[in-house]
Amino acid sequence: MTETQVKNGNKAADVHSGDEDLFLRIDGSRPLSPAAAAAVNAVCDSAEDRNGRGRVIVQVSGAPAGGWADDLTVAQVSKWERALRRLERLPATTLAVADGDCGGIALDALLATDYRIATAAVRLCVPVGDGATWPGMALYRLAQHGSGAAAVRRAVLFGTPIDASDALALHLVDELADNLDDALANAALRAGAVPGAELAIRRQLMLDAASTSFEEALGVHLAACDRVLRRASTAVAS
Repeated sequence: MTETQVKNGNKAADVHSGDEDLFLRIDGSRPLSPAAAAAVNAVCDSAEDRNGRGRVIVQVSGAPAGGWADDLTVAQVSKWERALRRLERLPATTLAVADGDCGGIALDALLATDYRIATAAVRLCVPVGDGATWPGMALYRLAQHGSGAAAVRRAVLFGTPIDASDALALHLVDELADNLDDALANAALRAGAVPGAELAIRRQLMLDAASTSFEEALGVHLAACDRVLRRASTAVAS
């Protein structure tokens, strides 16, 4: 495996590229930094260059201590959120592996992936500082998945960690596993059945469904169906 590391003084994030998969490591105990956004953008660049081949494996752990946001600017937060949006829309399957406390930039990255595997020791932690929880887009993603759930409400309002069993019940993680390597291998096999570009289309159709009327959605879904039928027709003809 060849390692390409996006370096910064805190080593908040780094990128590794393998023969098939790309690996992104996010340390949530470190503050949000320009290098963390650069690492996410770097893995997105590589995934887009591969045209849907392989998967992006996101390894997350760690939660920040108090004062982690003291030196942040809105511009830095905006760049980070835009990088996560790229990760969320990649033409590639994104698989996350989480262990232990997972907060800050680690929680952000986890919630932006397609399939999330965690150990029984995982706790999803919304950072608290200056007397309130951090109002980043992790709150939006938590609410999208578990709106109205007591565990999500406590996390968003008070910073109460969401434990592994609640995270699984609320579909914030997809699977709890003792052996992360085996679970990741099995998930990668399942994910490999759908090409990255097609997966990105299905993902977007699913995400848009919550805020789009049937009439508005119909045309987009018909266009996706037409794309599949044309591709199948071309394959038969050849």
